[in-house]
Order: sequence, then C-alpha cells, then structure tokens
Amino acid sequence: MENQFSRTETLIGKEALAKLSSSRVAIFGIGGVGGHVVEALARSGVGTLDLIDNDAVSLTNLNRQIIALHSTIGQNKVEVAKKRALDINPNINVNTYKTFFNAEVSKEFDFSQYDYVIDAIDSVSGKIELVQKSIEANVPIISSMGAGNKLHPELFEISDIYKTSVCPLAKVMRQELKKRGIKKLKVVYSKELPHKNEGQRLPASISFVPSVAGLIIAGVVVRDLIE
Repeated sequence: MENQFSRTETLIGKEALAKLSSSRVAIFGIGGVGGHVVEALARSGVGTLDLIDNDAVSLTNLNRQIIALHSTIGQNKVEVAKKRALDINPNINVNTYKTFFNAEVSKEFDFSQYDYVIDAIDSVSGKIELVQKSIEANVPIISSMGAGNKLHPELFEISDIYKTSVCPLAKVMRQELKKRGIKKLKVVYSKELPHKNEGQRLPASISFVPSVAGLIIAGVVVRDLIE
C-alpha cells in the first residue's frame, strides 16, 4: 500500500525506514542551515525532532530561510518549523525550545535521549558546549561551519574539524577544541574564501548556500542513522 514514504522505503528498505521513524534528532539553530535540516529530516521519516532556537522570523530571513515567509514574520522560528514539519508528516513528534543555547542552559537538556545532535548555531561558545555535551552522552554530532559570505555551494565538504582549512570559523573551532582535548568532530565546511563584507556586522548571505549545507547535513545524519 502506498504511503508518503513509499519511495523512500523503495530506496532504503523497510528496516531502515523503521530506524528513522524511531530516531530522535536535536537541531540546534533553525536558520538558513537548520531550517533545511528540519525540512529534509521530516521528509525522510525521522520520528522525533527537537528544535532549539530563541529567534523569530524577520524580514531579512526571507532571502535564505525555508521557514521565512511574509506570513511568518514575527513568529517564533521553532513554532513555524514545527507547524511545517507536522504539515509534511502529521505523525512526527516535534518538541520546541524557545531558548538561546549556551553553557548556562545546557543542563536543561538530556543529551542521552538523542540519537543525533545537529549544531547549526552561530555562537562559538555554544558550539563548543554542544560538542562537549554530545561527547559526554556518547551521541554523534555534526557541526555546520560558516555559510555566510559565500557563493559556491558546490565547494562544501564533509570532513573532520582537524582536516579543515580556509574557513575562519573552522579555524577558531579547531583551536578551542584542541584546548579542551577534543580529538574529532564531523563538520560541513567550505574552502571558499569568504567575500569581503566591509563595515557590516552581520554576514552577507544568499538563498542557495546555507540550504545546500543544511541538506548535506541531513543526508549525513540519515545515512548514519540507518547504517
């Protein structure tokens, strides 16, 4: 009998689809990268998603974030993403947390309940905390490096953090992880030199770069979950 995951089942098999259905994945940061991760995981049949972000949809999100529409401006990102995920799969479980993740709030999360953690946040200190908590809970994590100020999504790579180069955020992460004795971290990053953004506090962005990073991350997570 056909269902919305029939073609996915044809590709990966019934057992793998069942693994996805029983999996719980946490996505920290529901922006240009994280929003596309949520979209792909919901469409892949992942059974439970935890969405963590304290931000609301704004006008400047419209150029790159899949949850950003004129009709959703001003709404909490996690609630917009939850509504969209439920519209894709009414049987999905979505837990939302309107919070800015950092060391102070990390104790409120039980990382051992997750099958995978996705870091799509911008704060270096928050990223480090996510990595540390995931390692402590023995939960796999994948981290998104910089997607701003770039125009070539075809240059994204999946790598270990210590094999990265060029990306300024990856450089900082390597230094901070090394200080803490953390020896590995799976990341998605690009060797594209960032376009200069003189005098601007926030990075420039475009529709097709963070979306690709998010879809690459989702693909890694799905494949890891079903292996």
